[in-house]
Amino acid sequence: MEKAQKGGLESTPAPEHELPSYTTAQNEQKKQDEGAGPSNSGLGLGKEHHKYLETAKGKKWLSMFVKSRATNPTSLPVFFEGDIISGRVELDIDKAESSKGISITIQGGTTFVGQEEEIFLKEEKSLWTGSKLKPGKQSWPFKFVLPKEVTIKDAGTFRIPPHYTERASPAYIDYKLIVTVKRGFLKVNQTLVTSFGYQPVTVPEQPSPLRRIAYSEGSPLIGPEGDPEGWRVLPTLKIKGTLFNTKEVEVDCTLAIAKPLSYALGSPIPLLITFSGDNPQALDLLANQNAIQLRLRRGMATGSDAIDDNGIRRTDNHFVEDCGGAYFWPSREGADEPNRKVLQGELEVVKTLKPSFKFPKVTIRYSLDLLPFSASGFVMNETVPGTVLLKETVTIATRQILGLNAHSYAPPGYEKPQNVDYNKSLGLLENGNQRFLGHHHR
Repeated sequence: MEKAQKGGLESTPAPEHELPSYTTAQNEQKKQDEGAGPSNSGLGLGKEHHKYLETAKGKKWLSMFVKSRATNPTSLPVFFEGDIISGRVELDIDKAESSKGISITIQGGTTFVGQEEEIFLKEEKSLWTGSKLKPGKQSWPFKFVLPKEVTIKDAGTFRIPPHYTERASPAYIDYKLIVTVKRGFLKVNQTLVTSFGYQPVTVPEQPSPLRRIAYSEGSPLIGPEGDPEGWRVLPTLKIKGTLFNTKEVEVDCTLAIAKPLSYALGSPIPLLITFSGDNPQALDLLANQNAIQLRLRRGMATGSDAIDDNGIRRTDNHFVEDCGGAYFWPSREGADEPNRKVLQGELEVVKTLKPSFKFPKVTIRYSLDLLPFSASGFVMNETVPGTVLLKETVTIATRQILGLNAHSYAPPGYEKPQNVDYNKSLGLLENGNQRFLGHHHR
């Protein structure tokens, strides 16, 4: 098949025998789905973090060293599913002291505003036992492997969720490493705590064979007519309104979203929107980048029915935030039809988003929501604030399928509009948010 110019949509399917090999990607996905974690679990853990407690004179008497994937050793540690969390604990004291032991604990918990933390993961390892700590420097290694799943009483077994520590959130998911020096009866234990970031390994489903060919060759994406397996075509929407306060008009609008409806962080969601009608002015106003209000929205469900897809959503248990906006440009398809306009588009899934996950009392879901059109000179009928014209649930995964280059098809020089504040999502992976960092000084 000849390579076509980048940026358009084609309607001619390619032969199946031209597909590139995706066996490796499928094997990697199968391995990740079965819980094996990333194949390079020992790689990337190059930055060593040092947390410590000091004496009144500034001496570091208790230290924790741990290597992680964080790009900056001064930020909090970061780990991916399948990583081995290892390091050492060091003690440096001037004189012998009594103690019941030294331990290190790995812990995961959820915290809701105004409530105590609920622990869902806790594993403790003893580093030293005895009655007297000797003076001088001593060191003990430690190693943990986070489980892929945990069992929650009365709820079932769930994949452990990513850390979640965004500002002003109603719920937080925090992972900690805690070193405890046990002081014995009637004495206060000394603890050294560091939170860390955790990201599960999830991948989207394979796109259609024809889309894989397009990504591999850099050729235009094929539209719904030529690649029905590759698109979810939503029901046609009839847009009724008044044009320039004088004329009642009606335009049919059909939105198509690339299938499968799962997408990796850092990748674009391909879109296609078609307008048809007998009023050229209405078509020109609506088939415009600035008129189309298509949003990627994140919903955080909290409470007892958070994992129920059909649970009751109220303002006190369901919190919605815009996480991205779609952008569009004219498609070559339908360019010569006076009563039809077609726009190709994308919505970028930014890397800072948290992936979709289900976990008791806190669950994250995403959807693509088409809001009322905003066009000067056109007023839609029967719309109220908060109206959603079309909604489609989508899943956000943490990694792209191995070997798949899901690149942008925006025309060269096209400036993507930045109409959403992506900076509201603050994750440990980029910012080292230290909300839960705690040390107790000796």
